[in-house]
Amino acid sequence: MRVLEDTVDRLAAVPAARPLRVVAAGGGTGLPRVLAGLAGGVDEDGRRLAVTALVTTADDGGSSGELRRRYGVPATGDVRRCLVALAGGLSPLAALFQHRFDGAGALAGHTVGNVVLTALAQQHGDFARAVEAAAAMLGARGRVVPAADGPVELIASLDDGREVLGESAIAAAGGRVAGVRLARPVPAPREALEAILEADLVVLGPGSLYSSVLASLLPDGVAEALRATAATRVLCVNLVTEPGETDGLDAAAHLRAVQRQAGEVVDVALVHRGPQPAAHRAALQARGARPVEVDRAALEALGAVPVAADLASASEPGRHDSQKLAGALLALARAR
Repeated sequence: MRVLEDTVDRLAAVPAARPLRVVAAGGGTGLPRVLAGLAGGVDEDGRRLAVTALVTTADDGGSSGELRRRYGVPATGDVRRCLVALAGGLSPLAALFQHRFDGAGALAGHTVGNVVLTALAQQHGDFARAVEAAAAMLGARGRVVPAADGPVELIASLDDGREVLGESAIAAAGGRVAGVRLARPVPAPREALEAILEADLVVLGPGSLYSSVLASLLPDGVAEALRATAATRVLCVNLVTEPGETDGLDAAAHLRAVQRQAGEVVDVALVHRGPQPAAHRAALQARGARPVEVDRAALEALGAVPVAADLASASEPGRHDSQKLAGALLALARAR
């Protein structure tokens, strides 16, 4: 009996294995795909995951844009999608958060989650606290941190010398984007910087290169934290180009855009290996998208290790499969 008691005491004195700390940055529809694959909370070796999503709040279109203009809250849409992804289908509220009102009334076009986040921001007087409250409601397995504490406006510089104000106007501008910046300096939340500095793995993308991925890195302090962290930093290169934003760009050009914006912050370029199904190719051509070409030597010349894997969704043309993507990312983390 004493041996059993001693064993229990000794095990109780040993701290639990530290979780694998993952930070994923971006927005739009790309970042939720990363989070959905990690929402199980453990990797295949049984190690716990501590996931932090760093989410851009620069969206100024649709429901998010209207709520921004009416109530002065940061953009809610990307935050909402990330919260739902981290709920992993476990919360009965998740589907309700995604419901979009139809009809012609005052709520037409708004999603329930966007309205709830706006209401919580009013109740708490702070958007970050509102996001925490929504995460608790949904049972999210991870933390969602807005990249900026308040509303921000994105400015895109185009190759032809024009400047475009507003995230929703970038794709419609009809020119190649050379870079993005915020209309005014905004500090990143301390929680975001601490998460990056303490991370084992930092994931950039996939998603709209300028209006989501790079937009999440613009608040003051984020690029510096990315350069200082000891984490493995992975750029998830998009499977296809995005009309109006990355037309004609190959994988190396995606990486160069990140380096121009944030410096040497990518250790691994994770790219797709394998052809797109014929049915997918037709759908992509119809929307003006093309597979992103990969030149391994060009990526290596830029200082990144190219890693190729089958990452494509079998059902959604040009989109990553959440589980395939999570498997590749966690394999990179284990290989540290």
